[in-house]
Amino acid sequence: MSKIIDQQYVSWIASLKHKFQQAQIKAAVQVNRALLQFYWDLGADIIEKQQDSVWGSGFLQQLSKDLRHEFPDVKGFSFENIRQIRRWYAFYNAPDANLVTTCHQNAKALLTQIPWGQNRVIISKCHTIPEALFYVQATIQNGWSRAVLTHQIESQLFSRQGQAVSNFKSKLPKPQSDLAQQLLKDPYDFEFLTLTQDFKEKELERGLLKHITQFLLELGAGFAYIGKQVPIKVGAREFFIDLLFYHIKLRCYVVVELKAVEFEPEFAGKLNFYLNAVDAELKHPLDASSIGILLCKSKDKTVVEYALKNVDAPMGVSEYQITQALPENIKSDLPSVEEIEAELQAIDDETVKANDGVEV
Repeated sequence: MSKIIDQQYVSWIASLKHKFQQAQIKAAVQVNRALLQFYWDLGADIIEKQQDSVWGSGFLQQLSKDLRHEFPDVKGFSFENIRQIRRWYAFYNAPDANLVTTCHQNAKALLTQIPWGQNRVIISKCHTIPEALFYVQATIQNGWSRAVLTHQIESQLFSRQGQAVSNFKSKLPKPQSDLAQQLLKDPYDFEFLTLTQDFKEKELERGLLKHITQFLLELGAGFAYIGKQVPIKVGAREFFIDLLFYHIKLRCYVVVELKAVEFEPEFAGKLNFYLNAVDAELKHPLDASSIGILLCKSKDKTVVEYALKNVDAPMGVSEYQITQALPENIKSDLPSVEEIEAELQAIDDETVKANDGVEV
């Protein structure tokens, strides 16, 4: 049988492959929803049986044993998983959980849109239903893996999201102002950085770009990195923007200025200048107004509010946190990564020489 190499046939095969993959994804989603619906109903039944019957404390162990006997190929009926199913249902149906039936009529529908593993992480680390549903919705929107979700909860994203001081409400139309406010955090968590106690802005910038994946994760979904120290010409002079991004959802440029000191009012004036320049020189007619983010070592909220009152361009001011800071004198005594690698290579070379000619 001769091989068909017609281009139309090849394209058709490619389209079939794509359709089949999409069908597989839809099937997996439907299976996940059906399974979680079963878990939800099972959790409700367990709690009802425990309340209305005289079955003892070994009820869950017996239930697990019997279900595994009936369905030996199913992995979801271990005692631990049965216990988590009960806990999951009970978490969202606590006596004071009226929020689920008032503000979140579709709460159960939301829960069945994320995998069981993510649901388990959320109920194990969240203390309230609003906090839990925040992470459920964020997982749906961003497609977070279990590891990313765990990191976001442990970094307390719920309490940091949308908390920055900004002038978005007065400078941007709705709903862009609300979206822009929600994309900001305060403080930003740069725990992946290890800097000296008296670090400078260049050192902070280098550290963030060295860990660009973690930096983008902390900034949030939608940020596309454009460049550092981006030159922009105004009149006969050239200026340099610390970090420039484009936000896909807001459809605008985002200018990020880094400060290694406490916020000062003049910082807002400089960022305002940069935003006006970006709008004049880089912004496409279809783009929304550029927004600015000032990341400072610390800030006085009242000072920031006063500084932003008469600023024309939309901007927000946030602090950042760096978990570790090494004193300069200690850092200078530590070997660099390159020095450690060189030392290890030297040890390997010596080992090879010592073993040369020795039969193993």
